[in-house]
Amino acid sequence: MSEQHTTAIETWINEAINGGNLSVVDQLAHPDYVYRNPAEELRGAEAVKGLFAAYRAGFPDFHVHVDDRVADGDRIIQAFTLTGTHRGEFMGIPATGKEIEVHGFVMSRFADGKIVEEWEVIDQLTFLEQLGAGQPLVTN
Repeated sequence: MSEQHTTAIETWINEAINGGNLSVVDQLAHPDYVYRNPAEELRGAEAVKGLFAAYRAGFPDFHVHVDDRVADGDRIIQAFTLTGTHRGEFMGIPATGKEIEVHGFVMSRFADGKIVEEWEVIDQLTFLEQLGAGQPLVTN
C-alpha cells in the first residue's frame, strides 16, 4: 500500500465524507473519476459531491468508520460501518429520527495519485429496514 494512497483515502473519508468538506473531493478525485454501486454509476467530482451532500442532508451526523483496509498495488479495499441519525429526507424517505448502522465494502483504484474509480456495496436491505422502509426478512 503506497503511503500516498493511504493518506489520500484517509483524507477522503475523514474530511470529505465524515467532515463534510467537499472541496477535498476536487483535490483527490481524478478527472475521470467514476463511482459505482449495484444501483447506480456516478461520473466526476460534482456527482460524488452530490452523493455525499445527500447523505449529509439526510443524516447530519453521518459517519463512516473503517473496520479493515487491504491494499494491493493501485487499489485499496475497505470494510466499513456507516452510522447516522435520519434527521432529513433521504431517498424520498422523510426524516424518521431513527439511528442506522450499516456495513459495506468499497474498492478504490488510484491513477496519477488520485482516486479514479470506486466500487461500493452497502447492505441496502438492512439500511432500509432500519429506517422502517423495508420488510425484515423472516427466517424460519
